[in-house]
Formats: sequence, C-alpha cells, structure tokens
Amino acid sequence: MLVQLTTLLRPVAAKPRAPLTLGGLLYGDRSRASFSEDDWVRLVESIGGGDEQALRVLYARSHRLVFTLAMRITGSRELAEEVTIDVFHEIWRRSAKYDPQGGSVVGWIMNQARSRAIDRLRFENRRKRTPGPSAGDEPADPHPGPAEAADAGRRHTWLEEALTGLTADERQAIETAFFGELSYSETATRLGQPLGTVKTRIRSALNKLRKALPEGGES
Repeated sequence: MLVQLTTLLRPVAAKPRAPLTLGGLLYGDRSRASFSEDDWVRLVESIGGGDEQALRVLYARSHRLVFTLAMRITGSRELAEEVTIDVFHEIWRRSAKYDPQGGSVVGWIMNQARSRAIDRLRFENRRKRTPGPSAGDEPADPHPGPAEAADAGRRHTWLEEALTGLTADERQAIETAFFGELSYSETATRLGQPLGTVKTRIRSALNKLRKALPEGGES
C-alpha cells in the first residue's frame, strides 16, 4: 500500500512556480474558494473509506499549501518535499478519525504540516550538533567485565524479540539502513524502493521497536 500511495501522489507533485504567500495560495485560487467546507469534509471522509482518487484530489488542491509552509519552516526544498509526502501519508492513515467539529479540513492539514516540519527541523538541527568521535577519545575496552557482558546479552535478546514484531519489509529496511550504516537515500537505492516508502517503513519499525523494548526503548 505504501508503494501505491507514493506512486499515487507523484504524478501531481509540482514545485511552486513563484514564491507565494500562504494567503495568496489560500485565497488567490478561485477554484479552491468555490470548494465548500462540506466538499472538503466529504473528500476526507472518502479518503477514510479507502478512496485513492479522493486522496489524489485532496493532494492536488492542498499540496502547495503544505509544501510552502514546510519550506518556510525548514528552509530546505528537499526537507519540504519529504514533509509534504509524510503529511499526506498521515492523512491517508488518519482521515477516518477526522472530526469536523475540531476545525476545518485545511486547518487540520496545515496543523499536521506545521508539526511535522518543526519536528523534522529539530531532528536535523540535533543531528548537525551531534559531535563525532574526537582524536583524543580512548577506545572502548575490548574485554568487558561479566556485568557488561550480561547486560549486552540481555539487550541482544530484547532486540531479537522486538525485531520479530516487524513486517518483512520493515525488518529489511531497518536492517539495511542501520546495520549497514546507510543513509535513507542509500538504503532506498540498495533496496530499489522509493525514498518515501523506505523512510515510512523505517519510522514504523522504530516506533514498534521503541514500544517493544524495555522502558519504551530507553534501555
């Protein structure tokens, strides 16, 4: 389904032709203005029922809004494109739970876009601040004591048990990425899968592992 979703969204993806304001995107398109809130809600309800064409229509009407906001928050076209795909993947997954009483459909979409863009920006900033090993660092003791060896054994057992809860695709993606020390792009290339699909599988796998490991994955 993830491959189908990525393929479904790709044909209508378009880069902004000029830097527009969010207000211009929201109110400058008369076709969007004529699309009533009831129409938006029916569209989301159809997506919640598994209607892929409804997702395509929603994407065509709102992906520029999502991309523009993500671009302004992250300052990166690449990150904004990834956030946009992530947002519509979440819409596909969560549309059945959408409650019109909680706000407009566009507001719901933009809240997700803002949240995901901020999370991604924070992640990138943390990654850039993480120092690499310095030349003066002492190598780890190659002969750990009995306590350390026992603890390592427990961790290995926990990890193996947690990995059994993943789907075959999730396990393949996470093992290729982390055990092979590959980036998302390198993993996608090695597996011959779309980048968005690989990222979704790795994130899903990590979420399952955090829940399966002791203390929510902190141990």
